[in-house]
Amino acid sequence: KKKTVSFSSMPNDRKINSTAACISLMLEGCELKKVRSNSRMYSRFFVLDADMRSVRWEPSKKDSEKAKIEIKSVKEVRVGKKTPVLRSNGLSDQFPDECAFSIIYGDNYESLDLVASSADVVSAWVMGLRYLVSYGKHSPEAPGTGHPSLRTSWISSVFDLADLEKSGRIPVSRAVQLIKALNPGMKTSTIELKFKELQKASERPGTEVACDLFVEAYCELCTRPEIFFLLVQFSSNKEYLGVKDLLMFLEVEQGMEGVTEEKCLEIVSKYEPSKEGREKGYLAIDGFTRYLLSADCSIFDPQHRKVCQDMAQPLSHYYISSAHSACLLEDNFWGRSDITGYISALGLGCRSIELVLWDGPEGEPVVYTSPSAASCVPFRAVVGLIDQHAFTASAYPLILCLVVRCSAPQQRLAAQCLRKTLGEKLYLEPPNPVASYLPSPEELKGRILIKGKKLPPTCEDSEGEVSDEEEGWELARRLGQEDREAPEGGGLRRVRLSRELSELVSLCQAVPFQDFESSRRGQRYWEMCSFSEVEAGRFANECPAELVSYNKRFLSRIYPSPMRIDASNMNPQDFWKCGCQMVAMNYQTPGLMMDLNAGWFRQNGACGYVLRPAIMREEVSYFSANAKDSLPGVPAQLLHLKVISGQNLPKPKGSGAKGEVVEPYVCAEIHGIPADCAEHRTKTALQSGDNPIFDESLEFQINLPELAVLRFVVLDDDYIGDEFIAQYTIPFECLQPGYRHVPLQSLAGEPLPHATLFVHVAITDRRGGGKGHRRGLAGRRGRRVREYTSTKATGIKAIDEVFRTATQPLREATDLRENVQNALVSFKELCGLTPAANMKQCILTVSTWLLHSDSAPSVTLNLAEQYPPMEAQGPIPDLLRKVLTAYETMIQTSRTLIESADAVYGKLIQAQQAGMDFHKELHRIETKEGLRGRKLQKALESFAWNITVLKGQADLLKHAKAEALDNLWQIHNAGQSCGIGRNGSASPEPSRLRAPLEPIPE
Repeated sequence: KKKTVSFSSMPNDRKINSTAACISLMLEGCELKKVRSNSRMYSRFFVLDADMRSVRWEPSKKDSEKAKIEIKSVKEVRVGKKTPVLRSNGLSDQFPDECAFSIIYGDNYESLDLVASSADVVSAWVMGLRYLVSYGKHSPEAPGTGHPSLRTSWISSVFDLADLEKSGRIPVSRAVQLIKALNPGMKTSTIELKFKELQKASERPGTEVACDLFVEAYCELCTRPEIFFLLVQFSSNKEYLGVKDLLMFLEVEQGMEGVTEEKCLEIVSKYEPSKEGREKGYLAIDGFTRYLLSADCSIFDPQHRKVCQDMAQPLSHYYISSAHSACLLEDNFWGRSDITGYISALGLGCRSIELVLWDGPEGEPVVYTSPSAASCVPFRAVVGLIDQHAFTASAYPLILCLVVRCSAPQQRLAAQCLRKTLGEKLYLEPPNPVASYLPSPEELKGRILIKGKKLPPTCEDSEGEVSDEEEGWELARRLGQEDREAPEGGGLRRVRLSRELSELVSLCQAVPFQDFESSRRGQRYWEMCSFSEVEAGRFANECPAELVSYNKRFLSRIYPSPMRIDASNMNPQDFWKCGCQMVAMNYQTPGLMMDLNAGWFRQNGACGYVLRPAIMREEVSYFSANAKDSLPGVPAQLLHLKVISGQNLPKPKGSGAKGEVVEPYVCAEIHGIPADCAEHRTKTALQSGDNPIFDESLEFQINLPELAVLRFVVLDDDYIGDEFIAQYTIPFECLQPGYRHVPLQSLAGEPLPHATLFVHVAITDRRGGGKGHRRGLAGRRGRRVREYTSTKATGIKAIDEVFRTATQPLREATDLRENVQNALVSFKELCGLTPAANMKQCILTVSTWLLHSDSAPSVTLNLAEQYPPMEAQGPIPDLLRKVLTAYETMIQTSRTLIESADAVYGKLIQAQQAGMDFHKELHRIETKEGLRGRKLQKALESFAWNITVLKGQADLLKHAKAEALDNLWQIHNAGQSCGIGRNGSASPEPSRLRAPLEPIPE
């Protein structure tokens, strides 16, 4: 069956969904802008010759025989600004990356740089050219055979099964259902329209369709051009992926390690729909699309679906998923208490629930947070529910925050109820007085902790007075139950507390907060403070470092301002960045803040506990939550995000008046420390239906990756006000690189069936990343002044002398790392790749140039050596010489790094440990030196900065050495698999190459 060019229902919108369609467009020709080396652009008409041997352009001053490129001379086709001309200063901002492409041709590797009107035109030319380079004049059908393609045979066999009467025709309604079953999420109306269109075009109207029409409709409806383009890029025959093609795609593009051919065959047998494909080990377009849409290819790293963090650290070292007013289903003021709210919160992995106890009418305590007295829930029922559901979603400890507003007799009943119902689950052991930190979540598995007030040890009566908490009084005022006025002079209210309830409190004893100095001197590790959102916000802005330091040992709970009568939520990131563990959220209120909370706690098997960044846990470390730039010792990273397309996007709720038209755009937001918070949006996809193409690249710098969250929001562009369509929120640490589908969710966080975004994710080190270096008009690259991290003076002579010994090793460590990074970027640029590319891609690209030419110069990799040289025999063109020089520089800088790293690392660690020896003596030395007030604060800050810098720089050097060894492993691996390696029987063992440096203890 001949493949045809398809036209969608929208006029002038050609849908490229096959190689034949690409070549058809090239044969017709189109206008492209030709870019000269002087950065000027000229519009020219480009066309593929009818014999498919050359691409010509006109008008041209050259004679027609010179204004052409022969297909057989093409070495490579690059997408994006991947040549020096396209990266040049004068052009960089004049057109988007996805509208540019280059043809590298001839023995001298010249480049023809072109700019198209849209990414679709680029895709068609690039796909068509790559096909012709591989196959010359072969028909765009299955090359070398007259047989129908794998796909056509499979779709025909599906039709035959549905043709129950064996008449060669099936009813349109059955054909529609069949396509809908093969492509869930597609609208019935879209399929019906396509059949009407094809029936009209072929002049075969009626209630039945024949097999050829069914095949044509399926191919036009179910081929996603962006996935077809990807398949063509990796396929050796441009029709399907063989096992070796799939292996290459998974390793090079998806960043998977240790992929075997057996694993690839598993994927083929699981996702390829055609029997022939499964038998031969081929993955055609439908199987490839199914694979990319599957959970195996999700953007969320599957390692994080189960508990994957160290759970043996003290409780104060974790963020804890916390609920405020969990029983409410609506807002605080008009809400009604509903017991299912607790089930919902616990089911989402919530590990801290607030219970406000009031006197009940029947002499038993009740829980309610609504002003309507009729809506209360008996405390006994709530505890029964908690007992039943406490550990269904997570085995780690649950903290019940009791706010007592009931009389002493009812408190006794509450205590009896808790003991009787929860039994062994209640944690009642007294705190260990010789310990310095709380037990770990691992030690407290399956236990329920009570957070509340405790009677002082001096009180021997059955009840006594304790200071009250501010939380919960706003509601008391509305209920008219506020019979206790605040004492004169603005001190804390006092309330009566029964001994029975007091005895249930062990590790989470609620105490009032005075100031950070008092806490540092007198607070015990099992005592914790609650802060109102306003108070915590003030500390976060005015003294963030002190709040971070406080949270290293003590738990802190932040509760929403009583002014939030609509039960809106605070931004949890404002408090997480200062290390606050328990930020109480109104689980019943959907929106951005709840998305951040839900997305954040997904990263550790949704167990309700997330380990805080090391920089917030280490006893001596410098961290400023309000930093506006990169942090000492934490490697900043670049996130390169390409938003390619959307699938089955629903209409915004309540947008019936707009009819069927949705004009979506995607907003990508980074939430984290202030230096990381950013937002970029794509252009609006006009008249795009449910499956818009965006094809837009966005870039973010992430200074503290461990605290960053990426949120995708899809909005409908409307002149009245952009309406919400869908969202998905994911912690930065859970992102998987490569081509991924994002499973979109509703405003309430529920999955939207079949609604996805198709994206490409790449993460690079900041030094090697981002946009290509811009060149001036003279073609010189501006030299960036190298920044060296240095230690700071503490003002204490003995300590400063120790840290001064690290000055030279710090410079050496930076030079070793940056020299390799700069060499890598230059090599990748000359290979026509982005900084996000890996070493394997670079070697494969060079080998592709050499294999696509009859008169190819002889270039080989000598794999007998640990640092394999790339050697050329005979004369080689200028571009290739530059590539070889850049490769040599990269190998030499990598060698210097690998061989020098251990010694420099040792000096840094020696200085860090010598500094830490002073830590215990620090207060004595301060007193001896007479440091007080601001000077003392500055000395402590500088000391923490120095320790953090030394540990961080040593860490960075350790990672840089591991990466350099990994690059060598990739060079050996790629050299063997692509045929330019020689003497390569023994590639270095990855275990030997990747020998890690000793980890630095916290």
